[in-house]
Amino acid sequence: MEDSNKTPLPGKSGHPAPAHAAHAQVARGYYTPIVVLFTATLIVSNICATKGVQFFAGSSLTLGPLEILPITTDAAFFLFPLAYIVGDVLSEVYGFRATRHAVFYGFAALLLTVICFAVAIRLPAAVFYENQEAFRSVIGSTPQLVAAGLAGYVVGQLLNSATLVLIKERTREKYLWARLIGSTVVGELADTLIFCSIAATAIGIDSWGQFVNYVIIGFLWKTLCEVLVLPVTYQVIALLKKHEPTYAPSDAAPLRS
Repeated sequence: MEDSNKTPLPGKSGHPAPAHAAHAQVARGYYTPIVVLFTATLIVSNICATKGVQFFAGSSLTLGPLEILPITTDAAFFLFPLAYIVGDVLSEVYGFRATRHAVFYGFAALLLTVICFAVAIRLPAAVFYENQEAFRSVIGSTPQLVAAGLAGYVVGQLLNSATLVLIKERTREKYLWARLIGSTVVGELADTLIFCSIAATAIGIDSWGQFVNYVIIGFLWKTLCEVLVLPVTYQVIALLKKHEPTYAPSDAAPLRS
């Protein structure tokens, strides 16, 4: 007797064989490419930050304990603000939970990068390879810089996102400029203080004057970048809100976070 419980094979008993191999559906929306940009910016900026940079190195100007000139910073000063701009976009459009996931993805990617660099440095160089020491000096981040980057990034980005979302719960879709700037001030201040406190001596800063200069210049520069690109940030956020299928603002009920 034929077993009535037996599952028919594809192509038999009215069950057509699939035309293509099976694949999972990719979630639609812009979240994934934004997280990729966010993570790439984090990794590249942390590599650049291993280089100490000075502007007006031939000048000397102090105000009490504060060293005005030369201006001391790191080589990621032009790139790192982008991470906070992208973080603002994520927080405004997708909320704190989604941004927190992006922060953790970035943390994991940066940690993997550091581990891979450490392994690559320790692999025996080929006899014809003459750049081992240069390779080591460029990507061989010290544990001190790794700790500074990871700690500053996680605390700063989470505070940035939480502050923006908390302000948005009160303002809804109004006063976008206030939550973008307010969250940046909080997040960048925490990030800069933590990173500079841990990393300063690793990039050659050896006085309180240089350290205070490093913190103030870093914080003011990153905050100024946020203000200068507000029109661009506004346009990106408006575009995402318009085209993101799941975004549904409401002035009557609390927004999702």
